[in-house]
Amino acid sequence: MDTADRALAFEQIRQLAARYSVALDARDLDALVALYVPDVRISSKLSGRDALRELMDTALRGIGVSFLNIGTHVIDIDEAGETATGVVYCRGEIQDGGRDSDQWITHLIQYHDSYTRLDGQWYFGANRKHLLVAGYEQASSPLGLAPAEWPKNQIGMGSVPADLQTWQEFWKEQ
Repeated sequence: MDTADRALAFEQIRQLAARYSVALDARDLDALVALYVPDVRISSKLSGRDALRELMDTALRGIGVSFLNIGTHVIDIDEAGETATGVVYCRGEIQDGGRDSDQWITHLIQYHDSYTRLDGQWYFGANRKHLLVAGYEQASSPLGLAPAEWPKNQIGMGSVPADLQTWQEFWKEQ
């Protein structure tokens, strides 16, 4: 793997983490599971994107709005350039308890990942290991704010994720 290929691999892997956050927050399950190898191993008994989609669907119905902000991302690529491992730091702002909940929590997360290159494209090689550093409840939920009517006001609720088509479709499926 030459220097240019290695630099491209680092960027493609960083984009996996970014795309994961955006797809999860938008509840775009098709985009989310497409970030994984087709035969992703979820557990000793479950594998594949369809099983992962079902698992994510169930898990995400237990929370309302989420906002994952990724930061530090350490990536180690093997010498052949076909597999890699990584650690991603994330701060998650989460409406815990579903869409009707008033509980707003902050999670400090480390994701421990494996990555695989297939046909020149990088994917998550297995279901991500989500390790909680800390989770704590906020005094109040921002979801109770009046509409901001952005760009008229800086303070208040915006229209995302409620205006996203994937968000609307996810919640229609029930």
